[in-house]
Amino acid sequence: MVPSNILRIDSLGDGWCDKDEVMLHASFQLLKDCVEKEALFDGHVDWAATDETVAAKAELLALYEWWKVRSVMVIDEPLETSAYVEDTAMLMRLVNVRWALWT
Repeated sequence: MVPSNILRIDSLGDGWCDKDEVMLHASFQLLKDCVEKEALFDGHVDWAATDETVAAKAELLALYEWWKVRSVMVIDEPLETSAYVEDTAMLMRLVNVRWALWT
């Protein structure tokens, strides 16, 4: 069994990375692991139970699909760029539905 206090971040290499980028990649790695390794959408949760869970599933799926595209992009630009602003917005959206990341 893999220890729960170790997070392997697939989208980061071995080189230096500023902590704001690590935060983004680590958070979305947790989402990716929850979807792919813990089978978040495969019957553990009744996603149709309430309007809130229906909305949460849709949001988590949208964030997961966005990350699959975003995680392979190399963006090495200043903090003011539209890509950085979008990353921050998506990270905030993920934080807003973190309550639904359990299996």
